Amino acid sequence: MADDKSRFPDPHDFQVPAELEGWEEMYPTHHLFSGDRADWEKAQFWYQDKIHAPEPLPPLDLIFQEAWQISLSQYTTRVFCIPPAQGIAQRLVGCYLYICAIAPPPEEIIGEKAGHFEKRVFYVFEHYDELWDKWLTKFKALGNEMDAVKIPSELPKFVDDAKVLPAPTGFYESYDLIESFDKLVNNMFKGWQYHFEMLNLTYLAYLMFADVARKLFPGISESAIGKMVAGAYVSMFKPEEELCRLARLAVSADGVGDILASDKSAADKIAQLQQSDAGKNWLAEYEKSSDPWFYVSCGSGWYNHEGSWLTDLDIPYSYLKGYVERLQKGETIERSLDDIEKERDEIVAEYRKMIQTDDDRKAFDDAYNTIRTIYRYAEDHLFWVEHWFHTIWYKKIRQIGTILVDNGMVNEVDDIFMFNRYEIPELLTEVATAWALGVDIPTRGDYYKAKVAKRRKILEAAAEWNPTPALGVPPEEVAEPFTIMLWGITTDKVKEWLKGVDATAGADVSEIKGFAASAGVVEGPARVLKMLKDITKLQPGEILVCPSTNPSWAPVFTNIKAAVTDIGGLTSHAAIVCREYGVPSVTGCGVATAAIKTGDIIKVDGDTGVVTVVQRAG
Repeated sequence: MADDKSRFPDPHDFQVPAELEGWEEMYPTHHLFSGDRADWEKAQFWYQDKIHAPEPLPPLDLIFQEAWQISLSQYTTRVFCIPPAQGIAQRLVGCYLYICAIAPPPEEIIGEKAGHFEKRVFYVFEHYDELWDKWLTKFKALGNEMDAVKIPSELPKFVDDAKVLPAPTGFYESYDLIESFDKLVNNMFKGWQYHFEMLNLTYLAYLMFADVARKLFPGISESAIGKMVAGAYVSMFKPEEELCRLARLAVSADGVGDILASDKSAADKIAQLQQSDAGKNWLAEYEKSSDPWFYVSCGSGWYNHEGSWLTDLDIPYSYLKGYVERLQKGETIERSLDDIEKERDEIVAEYRKMIQTDDDRKAFDDAYNTIRTIYRYAEDHLFWVEHWFHTIWYKKIRQIGTILVDNGMVNEVDDIFMFNRYEIPELLTEVATAWALGVDIPTRGDYYKAKVAKRRKILEAAAEWNPTPALGVPPEEVAEPFTIMLWGITTDKVKEWLKGVDATAGADVSEIKGFAASAGVVEGPARVLKMLKDITKLQPGEILVCPSTNPSWAPVFTNIKAAVTDIGGLTSHAAIVCREYGVPSVTGCGVATAAIKTGDIIKVDGDTGVVTVVQRAG
């Protein structure tokens, strides 16, 4: 089987490194390949989901993956009933997430779905603005509900008198502790049910518009289609806009700009700002922006270790430093949305003049108006779900982690993330039971601490492993549109994988091909960033080369020449954000971070999707 170049390893025979022994115990069994589903699993094409899970998954962080698998799939299959589409299945191997797009259903099901699809989907397209307002209202309410979940700060020596007299409340801290985690889990799953309420339709609208454009204008480039869509005021860019506002306030306030432009830590800058009225006033403005706009992950929002702008102040303060320095030089720091909109309107008008018939013009206008109306949802919802909502989740989960530390179950607060969502109720029940039984009741703290140590060691070993990019039987042609558009998986890329062309073989490559994600051609020095924390090393005028961009990196996009990513298609975040900032981009290159080194002079052609290494760094 290993010599068969027509397929990838069998998911049931595939072996992980010995250092990962016991990895399966970290995860719920429904996320593992299993013998009772073997025939079906062996026939599928599974590929690594490097968009949502580029790193080994800590057990509790799997909850987001569990939630999106259900939500994405049900909206496609049962809610909006996209006729040929089905869901996306997930499996874990060696702590890495693999997914597969499920084949279309039988023709009779496709026909049955079509009636529901037309009635439901086009209603959403026509009423998007009012539906968005309703969505945001209910989602904010859900986030506030999660934030209000009562988690005991401690298990008291004795229940307070007020809970006993004049009448017992009937339930106490032991119940609150167990219930609180259940509530948080339920809130998270409901949040992700909301998350996909219109997201699949956003991608579908892009597909429909692109299809109309290709039929009307044979040979039109993908970058031209992207330009027609770009230009929107969306929530995901609001944190960056708030930083720009704060930077301008700082420059106009006595001494504040100089403090922010210094090389001191965020903590030291805050302490210095608190010494003057101007500094205090600026800090008050910063606090106003913080809720909700700085509820932003320092990464993607998918991993507990990433931190947020609330917990890692050096990240937003490093952005502020750069903005203040640029303002002091007389530069503009905000994105030029007017220029993007002008270019968009010009290219739309240019292509529209080429249309010959009224029917074709109506088809173009209908598809264009739909995508321009709903496309903002792709980045609008992103802030509220994967950043604001997840930041609240992490805060609340760490409060429960504190209870586990205080009761001797684990050593560190973040050890709670080493248990999956089905295991944590066991720990909480044991804590509640020991408290209820009285004093000097032993718990199995050593057992849980040993489990944490073992799992951390496995995750560290998994991070050093370079697993196969895919498993199972690849299709003759990758045609599933979301696989191509979002994940950037194409037929050619799969063929390269089968030949063994992967990131480890990219060092001598001088030309790389990917998706023409955002138009424009530039040349400049590369900055290869593989770690989230390294984003602060990016210098003005450099070209960002990374596995994938993160939404919280928006502040760097007014400062870079271009972006190149290993992962992602035409509707990935990297593609969208580059179009919104007018920055040339090539996404889904596969080997960019291995073939390119920091300091290399590279040429990025966002019109053709080609990246060329012009000169190697000395």
